[in-house]
Amino acid sequence: MRKDLNLGKIKLTGSLVVYHNSVYDIKKVITSFLGYENDSILFIIDNSSNDSLSQWCDDSRIIYIFNNSNIGFGAAHNLAFKEAYKLNSTYHILLNPDIHFNPSIIKKLIDKMNSDTSIGLIMPKICYPDGSTQHLCKLIPTPIDLILRRFITNKALLKKITNRYELRFISYQEEAEIPVLSGCFMFVKTEVLKEIGGFDERFFMYLEDVDLCRRVNETSKLVYYPKVKVVHNYEKGSYKNSRLLKYHVKSAFKYFNKWGWFLDNKRKIINKRTLQDLKYYKN
Repeated sequence: MRKDLNLGKIKLTGSLVVYHNSVYDIKKVITSFLGYENDSILFIIDNSSNDSLSQWCDDSRIIYIFNNSNIGFGAAHNLAFKEAYKLNSTYHILLNPDIHFNPSIIKKLIDKMNSDTSIGLIMPKICYPDGSTQHLCKLIPTPIDLILRRFITNKALLKKITNRYELRFISYQEEAEIPVLSGCFMFVKTEVLKEIGGFDERFFMYLEDVDLCRRVNETSKLVYYPKVKVVHNYEKGSYKNSRLLKYHVKSAFKYFNKWGWFLDNKRKIINKRTLQDLKYYKN
């Protein structure tokens, strides 16, 4: 840990996991985060095979951790979480390397957290670079949502399943309590991360954010907050790359082995309540 850190005044920490990502994209994330305030620390955890990114991490508020191997998304974030606990930070942001935003949104997210102490995790509105909305508010997934949906050829049936699972029937303009929010940008209380033990490292890639959301849900509320927004260059890699698809399917099996395949009563209760609150049954 750097000697110049003031351990008594760290309000915000953040973690960014990278793996041979574009330096241009990473610099945009860094600028977005560090534009907030001086009492914030960004951990950059590098799973790449070389540390060439280190030359761009010379700001005193950046702590660069080079792993020299790809230990996985969740495991890498967990390294940052442990350091955030030592700093006693109040809030922590999980960032994807393809995210950027106006630094002013951080204060608005903090204000929202402070206004409702029952909230443990917030996700803002996530937009594509062209300004259109990404549908990243979701129900707790069933095997149909995660596996079978990928192979359904009936367009009408696929649309119906997707509309329900991704909550596309809502406007995405109103604040709502949502059971699963995307890991591309999570604003969370550090004490909540500590309480649930961070990410489950059995998930190398994919579904670790869904698993995290389920465990946060047992301690506090997860809220979609569209009054602020971030831009996300969402690539959907597993739809284009067979290797990533294998990772996705493997994680899905691990997820359902952990939480239950078709007999998951908590999922049933939470999803039903969410659909009722969002007035799905009136559509």
